[in-house]
Amino acid sequence: MTRQMLRAKIHRIAVTERNVEYEGSLTLDAGLMRAADLRPFEKLEVYDVTNGSRFATYVIEGPEDNGACCVNGAAARLVETGDKLILAAYAGVDEAELRDWRPKVVVMDEDNRIREIKADEGAGIKVG
Repeated sequence: MTRQMLRAKIHRIAVTERNVEYEGSLTLDAGLMRAADLRPFEKLEVYDVTNGSRFATYVIEGPEDNGACCVNGAAARLVETGDKLILAAYAGVDEAELRDWRPKVVVMDEDNRIREIKADEGAGIKVG
């Protein structure tokens, strides 16, 4: 049996542009794609932290080192420039690999630059 597991995530990247007229997808800075180990045309789940919308699309490579995150096509109507997004890619992982499975988590700063790359996340609860 395989389970669908988080493989890569870019956390809190800001939308830099939206383009309804483009055929579709999400254009992302090539350096960010490399950091998260994303490939052109790979499926992404997109979670808008700002407004709560969720959608699936695929990623295409944009210019490197400019922090670009442009939502294209119909999905551009679901976001606004400046919205904070979580971009997530998943993979089917065999049960035997689960013990050592770790996603790549790329955490962004306020300027769409990488703040941290890590292989785990803590629980999102406050204790006490």
